[in-house]
Amino acid sequence: MDRDLVGYADKPPRVTWPNGARVAISLVVNYEEGSENLLQDGVGRRESLGEAMSPVPPDRRDLALESMFEYGSRVGVWRFLRIFAKYQVRSTFFACAVALERNPAVARAITAQGHDVCGHGNRWEEYYLMDRETERRAIHEGFAGIERLTGQRPLGWYCRYGPSEQTRELVVEHGGFIYDSNAYNDDLPYYTTVGERKWLVVPYSLALNDVRFWRGYYATGEDFFQSAKETFDTLYEEGETTPRMMSVGLHCRIAGLPGRAAGLDRFIAYAKSHADVWFAGRSDIAKWWLEHQKG
Repeated sequence: MDRDLVGYADKPPRVTWPNGARVAISLVVNYEEGSENLLQDGVGRRESLGEAMSPVPPDRRDLALESMFEYGSRVGVWRFLRIFAKYQVRSTFFACAVALERNPAVARAITAQGHDVCGHGNRWEEYYLMDRETERRAIHEGFAGIERLTGQRPLGWYCRYGPSEQTRELVVEHGGFIYDSNAYNDDLPYYTTVGERKWLVVPYSLALNDVRFWRGYYATGEDFFQSAKETFDTLYEEGETTPRMMSVGLHCRIAGLPGRAAGLDRFIAYAKSHADVWFAGRSDIAKWWLEHQKG
């Protein structure tokens, strides 16, 4: 994976989003609960990233942390779905197959309520630690499981944190995907080359991601709202001449908590109060780009 430090530079493509929208907003729900690293699943280590620092030895189950993850699948995901239904916006679920397997009602609800899916792994695991064959198998299992449980094919792929050096090649090799989101380097989709093939990347972002609650940057829903509002305002202004894309990263066990979810609710209402805004699934953005921006 060669680096590109230039990108579009001062000549971004003049893409026209549907209905002349200035900004395509991608609401992303990372659905991972139940597929995190768990000793009882034979992973060999337990999850360490959570709401609080864990005092439990790493070779012991952390039942408190496990229950924090359970909040996301028991409560948080349904709160998100209610908010999306309230405003009639479409989101994308970065879904882990094992997580959906352990709560199939969520898998059904994602599709029944008109949301999009992107493969986020078979489990919520670190693909950059895998050898090629293990990663290839995980991609195939994840794709098949998500399709079986949701009834829709995941057209994109996004790994936990970051890809391995062979991830993009394996995603292209699989043949069931049309894009990946394993990059953080632009406000617009772009093409790269994998072997002899032109390949679409729909970049993601961690700048507006609710994990910042855990890292001390956000304390309240208002913090999240203000950060989202400032991001939107900048992109909306730029979008008058160069349409932009905005990614909002959510986790059911983080922003799914009541006060934090209030900030999400407030932001969606704010964005919807503006004309020329497109709340889109990432597969919608990818398909539009493939059709209207040939590269």
